[in-house]
Amino acid sequence: MKKIFSLFVLLICFTNQAQEKPKTQIVEASCGQCQFGMTEKKGCDLAVRIDGKSYFVDGTKLDDHGDAHAEDGFCSAVRKAEVVGEVKDNRFVITYFKLLPAN
Repeated sequence: MKKIFSLFVLLICFTNQAQEKPKTQIVEASCGQCQFGMTEKKGCDLAVRIDGKSYFVDGTKLDDHGDAHAEDGFCSAVRKAEVVGEVKDNRFVITYFKLLPAN
C-alpha cells in the first residue's frame, strides 16, 4: 500500500510539472543601443527591459518587426511586447514575441 501511495504522489508531481506553461510577461522592447543605452555591442540590436534591467535578445531580431527607424520603430521608440523566454548568460532567449500596438 505504501508503494502504491508513493507511486501515486510521484505521478501527480510529474503531471503537474508537465502541465506548467511558460510565463508570459509584458516587457519594454526597443533598440538596446539607441533607446536603452547599452554599449556592449556596436550597431542596433533588439533588447528587452525587464524590471529595470536591459537584455539583448536571442530568438528574434530588430528587423523582424518592421522598420526600426520608422517613427514607432525600435530605434525611435520604446514599445511594449508580450514575451515568453528566460534570461541565460545575461541575454533574454525568446520563445514567443508579440509586439503590442503603439499607443
